Amino acid sequence: AIIVYRLPWTWKCSKLLMKFIHAGLNTIAMILAIVSMVAVFEFHNARNIPNMYSLHSWIGLTAVIFYSLQLFFGFAVFLLPFAPAHLRAALMPIHVYSGLTIFATVIATALMGITEKLIFALKSPAYSESPPEATLVNCLGLLLVIFGSLILWMASRPLWKRPPVENAKILRPIGATPEGTEVESTMTNSSNADKSDLRSNTEAARKQNIKFDEAGQRSTM
Repeated sequence: AIIVYRLPWTWKCSKLLMKFIHAGLNTIAMILAIVSMVAVFEFHNARNIPNMYSLHSWIGLTAVIFYSLQLFFGFAVFLLPFAPAHLRAALMPIHVYSGLTIFATVIATALMGITEKLIFALKSPAYSESPPEATLVNCLGLLLVIFGSLILWMASRPLWKRPPVENAKILRPIGATPEGTEVESTMTNSSNADKSDLRSNTEAARKQNIKFDEAGQRSTM
């Protein structure tokens, strides 16, 4: 969802379409997060394991709460066509920063979670003895770090940013004046005026040439 605007082969797609894809992927992620939390609490209650005592659980719940707020305000401000343009422009940097921060927090939560699970689950042999399960999960953690780093790198590089011309194409009523195109409209009007003057001058010159030709024919006759 974070890099959906950063893929070059999507730059030719409609901005509105990309908004729906971005919102849809985030919605799916939110549903999966809720299902995961319900499963964890039910597992803990069935095994008589205390809830919400570890740093992993605190940061994880915080990430889910802020992610739900991020999703709600994203729908209300950026997807629905009710928020004014100046409000969208003011909140966009906050929206982007919050999304990247939540993503990094989720990566950290996952790393703490798998480490915690290994410490509790591996008894004989213990985690400290590096059994195959520990090696496998440690490699999974490294892959998570690499994955998160690549996503953050793509999201922060100007080279991967959607071109400004495409960013200017926002949803608007048919026949309405596009936002931010006052200069373009002035240039277009000036261009049209220049073209009109050029056509007038050409027409006048053509008529003058015709008069010269007629005068020349009369003088010859």
